[in-house]
Amino acid sequence: MAAVITGLGVVAPTGTGAAEHWRATLAGELAVRPIEAFDTGRYATKLAGQVSGFDVTEHVPDRLAVQTDRWTWLAFAATGLALADADYDPSAHDPYATSVILGSGSGGNEFGQREIQALWSRGRKAVGAYQSIAWFYAASTGQLAIRHGTKGPCGVVVSDAASGIDSLGWADRAIRRGTSAVLAGGTEAPITPYALTIQMSSGLLSTAADPKDGYKPFDRAANGHLPGEGGAVLLVEDEAAARARSAPAGYGVIAGYAATQDAYHRTAAPDGRHYAQAIGLALQRAGVRPDEVDLVLADGAGRRDADAAEARALCSVFGPRGVPVTAPQGLVGRLLAGGSALSVATALLAMRDGVIPPVGNLDDPDLALGLDLVGRPRESKLDTVLVTARGQGGFNSALVLRSCDAAGVGGS
Repeated sequence: MAAVITGLGVVAPTGTGAAEHWRATLAGELAVRPIEAFDTGRYATKLAGQVSGFDVTEHVPDRLAVQTDRWTWLAFAATGLALADADYDPSAHDPYATSVILGSGSGGNEFGQREIQALWSRGRKAVGAYQSIAWFYAASTGQLAIRHGTKGPCGVVVSDAASGIDSLGWADRAIRRGTSAVLAGGTEAPITPYALTIQMSSGLLSTAADPKDGYKPFDRAANGHLPGEGGAVLLVEDEAAARARSAPAGYGVIAGYAATQDAYHRTAAPDGRHYAQAIGLALQRAGVRPDEVDLVLADGAGRRDADAAEARALCSVFGPRGVPVTAPQGLVGRLLAGGSALSVATALLAMRDGVIPPVGNLDDPDLALGLDLVGRPRESKLDTVLVTARGQGGFNSALVLRSCDAAGVGGS
């Protein structure tokens, strides 16, 4: 029983829609810019990846828009795009056949910011009733399930930047347990004063004034990451169910997934041993040898120590320069749960077109890392791709994707 990804919905700083995101990614268009939503004069971090030109009225009914936060608006938009891409209408199927399992990293920041300010400036009666649900980590999952009438097993996975991959691992599990279709992935909107303050407290953010000097995975000038908003939602289907409804050709198959925990410190681990363990387990569960992997879409934390730890983990599995490595998220910022979901969407587009996108915002590759870093678009047949992510708190996740042809899935 194979879990096939048949629909992609992308809402990212690089563009709304998979086509625009993919075009901008291959072109290396840096989508990080000065924060526009509020005055950053008193903040050390002043840059972020922001979704441009997003019109909530195009994606969310007015009655729902007033109840929900921007991160849920982005999830509504990404879900609509994924369903359209897969030509899948949940209402045309048994309601118990479709699930929603999303990743989340921070919840409803903009809505919460507004209501907290109302509380402290005008008192508790100024706080709206929807505050109790709009900020909640599971808000997007719940609202999407209600909107589309999906009654299959639903949930939310909270593991910081690893959440998007983890949601797809849970989607694969749901498919294997009998659910026909699952909406998975995640979005984020953490560009508010309160959310930025929390992120800055970690000490992991870049304070660069120029976007070109900001988030630079695997670069000798790496100095921390920059926040970003957006993400991706993907439709994952049981192969037989997709074939029965004559679904469009799948982008790829979830072949293996694993997650581990450093159990060391809330922000960082001293090495990449447990991260390497997650990668090894995912490959084992996929039945794939390291030398069969055509590409790694890496976590790319954008800090010298974290990038070095990741490089040691990758080299321990694949050998020095044993596999091409990319991290295009340097173009958009670190989108928490939305980032690893977007990485999976990017990997699937790379597999479809046979093109590896370059590491984002890479000017001076750190050769001492021992990685085969992709500096410009590289044509390559991609049958097997590994996508990885790490989250603050010690979360390590790895997902093995295989092309439909390589996995022996029909209709590709």
